[in-house]
Parts: sequence; structure tokens; C-alpha cells
Amino acid sequence: MDDPGACASSCCHGAAACVFTKALLAHAARCELAQRQSVGEGDALVCASPVARVNCGTLAALMRERAAFALRLPRPPAPLVHAKALQLQCGGLAALRVQLQAQPQADVHALVGLAQERHGSLMDLPWQPMVLAMAAWQPRRRYRGPGP
Repeated sequence: MDDPGACASSCCHGAAACVFTKALLAHAARCELAQRQSVGEGDALVCASPVARVNCGTLAALMRERAAFALRLPRPPAPLVHAKALQLQCGGLAALRVQLQAQPQADVHALVGLAQERHGSLMDLPWQPMVLAMAAWQPRRRYRGPGP
């Protein structure tokens, strides 16, 4: 398996960058350990716990590895385009919530811990239905408002 943090490398703001930044910024997930830090003219999300970041990195790497064919992802270390990264992160976390029967806005850190507790290892998650759910995930449609 490749580097656990490889999925975050395309939007990385240092070694402590949150692995699921795109999902958090899209409001598709939340995490109690994510903290905003000012970087230049923008903000970055960093993880407050190095151990949690490694666990999330492992989950993200497994998501990318297991869904590579179904989502037509480029081979690592090639970065993902924004839409594919969103599909992987948002769809993957949504699929994990469904598999664990968790609340819709369950905390990412809590989900990873629950997955490890119930399955013993992130590698032992039910990947086939999760990959199908990731492939089916679609972003919210933008509201264009009333016509002219």
C-alpha cells in the first residue's frame, strides 16, 4: 500500500494537514480534531492528533486503493482532480457511515475508531459495497435560481 497521506498530497498544507479536508470543506463530514489555520491569504485544516491523522491516512489510502478501478483513478502518486477527490472522500465517508449505521453527520475521527472497533482492522471493512456506494456518490446540484 502507498503512503497513508498520499490522498491528501494534492491539497496538503504541511505534515499535519487533515486527510479529509475536501469532505470537511464541502460540509459532507465533520471532525472534532480538525482545526483551521491561516496560511497566506486562505485557511487550511490541520489535524490536532498525529495518531488520528495516521489512522485517517490509512483509511484514505485504502479507499483510493480499493476504489481505483471503479472510480477510474490515476495510479499513485498522481494527484487526483478535485471532482475525483471529492467523490473518494465524500462518497467513502458516506459509505462508511452507512456500513457502520452511524448518524448522518458522524465525526470522522469517531467513524474511524468505530470501524476499527467493529472490524478489527480498516482492511477488513466490507469494501465491495463501500466501493459501489463511492462510485454512485454524486455531488449536490447547484441551485441556479429562477430563470430569466
